[in-house]
Amino acid sequence: MKKITLTIFLGVLLLSVNAQNRASWMKDVKWGVMLHYSAKMLASQNLLDADSINLNKWNDLIDNFDCEGLAKQLSDVGAGYLIITIRHTDGFFLAPNAMYEHYTGQAPGICSNRDLVADLYRALDKYGIKLITYVSSHFDFSPAEAKAFAFDRDDPRKAEAYLRWQEVIREFSMRWGDKVSGWWIDGCYRPNTFFRHPDIPNFASMAAATRAGNPNSIVAFNPGVFPRIMSITPYEDYTAGEINEPEGISYRHTFDETIDGRQIHILSYLGSKWGVGDPRFTEEQAIRYSKEINAEGGAVTWDVPPLRNGTISDDYMKQLHAIGKALGTAK
Repeated sequence: MKKITLTIFLGVLLLSVNAQNRASWMKDVKWGVMLHYSAKMLASQNLLDADSINLNKWNDLIDNFDCEGLAKQLSDVGAGYLIITIRHTDGFFLAPNAMYEHYTGQAPGICSNRDLVADLYRALDKYGIKLITYVSSHFDFSPAEAKAFAFDRDDPRKAEAYLRWQEVIREFSMRWGDKVSGWWIDGCYRPNTFFRHPDIPNFASMAAATRAGNPNSIVAFNPGVFPRIMSITPYEDYTAGEINEPEGISYRHTFDETIDGRQIHILSYLGSKWGVGDPRFTEEQAIRYSKEINAEGGAVTWDVPPLRNGTISDDYMKQLHAIGKALGTAK
């Protein structure tokens, strides 16, 4: 444990809390797009059998992900960044990770052969579009994973499991370096129990793991769906801002177009639910919500369902282009 602690988290002491400056680019680009690229959501949206998606079929999906096509689409609509799930809940990873396989003993396990994140960066960077990665802080482990990560149900903090999971995150960060501009950390639903401690694992160690390869990466920790936008720790740079109903957003105690010194950011979905369904808003509604968020100094991220090859359907492209045009970023 001491070796892991010293190896991964030495950078905690050097962690900058100058979060406002680090995340200010989000306000400048105004908005972005999120994709939940996971087996279950792809199956639901694209009429696939989720139970039949094994690692071989997952690798086939990843190998046929059209990074160039998606990047061109995002450029056309004027999105400033893409958020993509590295792994959603209990699904597969979008890239190899030796530390995960070290703990689980699974090779190749649930990691794709292709490093999709690195390839996405190369495609997006041609258009000046930044890349943010999504990972969960909490655990929806299989029994084998629970054993591998020393997930102790009797330990209120799950300390050892969190330390090992942060090793996995750190390896991703070191692999990608400045190719990844930020992280959106899901599942911080019990922050007092798991993260608000002077000793690691805590918010500082999680943030340090994400910034191991890029000290300028921006980080947000998601406490769940709350209409009132908030920052939950000084170790984040922007608000996670998960919202189901954009009509009900509440901004309280803002100062200089920030919340507690952190960049305002809202994340919601254009479909019927996260990653699936038909558009639930009219273009006029989506535009109005986006403008209202920008008017508060915030950036807005719209989640849309991806097609099998990672690109976006015409229905959603129409909405995204309308948003980008209204915000003055679309071509």
